[in-house]
Amino acid sequence: MKIEVIAIQNDRELKAARSLVASLMGATSRRDVARLRAQAAVLAAWEAENHPATPPDPVEAIRFRMEQMGLEPKDLVDVLGTRSRVTEVLRGRRRLSLSMIRRLHDRLGIPAEVLIRDPRAAA
Repeated sequence: MKIEVIAIQNDRELKAARSLVASLMGATSRRDVARLRAQAAVLAAWEAENHPATPPDPVEAIRFRMEQMGLEPKDLVDVLGTRSRVTEVLRGRRRLSLSMIRRLHDRLGIPAEVLIRDPRAAA
């Protein structure tokens, strides 16, 4: 079975590839499903190369997870140490230590790769 996909080299082809993926989303035939998968893979590769995702700032990741979990700064005292240390971390005045990174990863489920990132690199 030969499957045709749109190669993406410019904005016009990008728009056409996205349109094709959208039109194939409800596909049920093996051929259309295979075409959808192939075109989606081409589109994902193009987007990864041209618009790579950058990890968030560690403090932003902590704040986001706190919001998701309904946590207040006081809830991080057992993770980060003292109330003042929590405040310093959340304001970006104190860098995370290795033990803080481990506890945040274990208790909040934030990927260690995000937490070890230099906050200045996120800007």
